[in-house]
Amino acid sequence: MSNVAVPPFHLAVPVDDLDAARAFYGDVLGLARGRSADNWQDWDLHGHQFVTHVAPGAGPVGHSEVDGHRVPVPHFGLVLDVAEFHATAERLRAAGTAFVIEPYLRFAGEPGEQWTMFLLDPAGNALEFKAFADPSALFAT
Repeated sequence: MSNVAVPPFHLAVPVDDLDAARAFYGDVLGLARGRSADNWQDWDLHGHQFVTHVAPGAGPVGHSEVDGHRVPVPHFGLVLDVAEFHATAERLRAAGTAFVIEPYLRFAGEPGEQWTMFLLDPAGNALEFKAFADPSALFAT
């Protein structure tokens, strides 16, 4: 990763139950709430603007094979430092979250070695959190 400031991204995802989304993103993941209305909620996702919008019946999740696992696609998430990755995994476990792919070390000993985990939010949106012992390996080939 670069030391250059990166502009924050904006991402909006569909949810079918805003109260369930608020409980998951606010209480389980600990994201700070921003502005909201009856059908959407802004979140501070480590400085990025993440929004949950009530949109029942949004599209299905597909899968792609990566390192012997069926990775849900589309998905989104954050690259954390290793300690925060493990703390997030424990926070999710404590909340009873079911993992699509349990936290594990992917590409061990290879360029791009990383911790990763996949889960679904209450609306079925797929999330991935990952961490690199060497952050400069984010784009390693």
